[in-house]
Amino acid sequence: MKLSLRRSIPTDLEIFYLNQTDEEANHMAAFTPKDPFNKKAYLEKWTKLLDREDIHMQTITVKDQVIGCVVKFVMEGDAEITYAISKEFWGQGITSEALKEFLKIEKGRPIFGRVTFDNYASQKVLEKAGFEKIGIDRGFANARNKEIEESIYRLSK
Repeated sequence: MKLSLRRSIPTDLEIFYLNQTDEEANHMAAFTPKDPFNKKAYLEKWTKLLDREDIHMQTITVKDQVIGCVVKFVMEGDAEITYAISKEFWGQGITSEALKEFLKIEKGRPIFGRVTFDNYASQKVLEKAGFEKIGIDRGFANARNKEIEESIYRLSK
């Protein structure tokens, strides 16, 4: 399936919000807002982030349909990556392809990815893009209402 990346715009946020509110996607992401259904808070937060220079957000489209995003952000001095696509496109290799394309335009390294211990699909996405598992951390996951383990990945080149 042919995908494209382009700079994210405010109207894309509606799809990103819907992706976040999917119950299974929210569970797998785990480290989510306390209230993932607060649309107003979501749109306010992400609208502000669209124009920040330390955030690189690209929208993933398939046949001109917005299906998700790939985002580089900085947390505690480290560049980190996150991504999400609409559930109907899961399991088709789209996220892996989108991340590989994103990393061609996002040249900053190292870049880190974090994924829950049981999100095997996301772990494979990072590994296919050349990320290496470098550690484990624990943190409180709002979507699961408990502390869980997450794997830390790094892409150096």
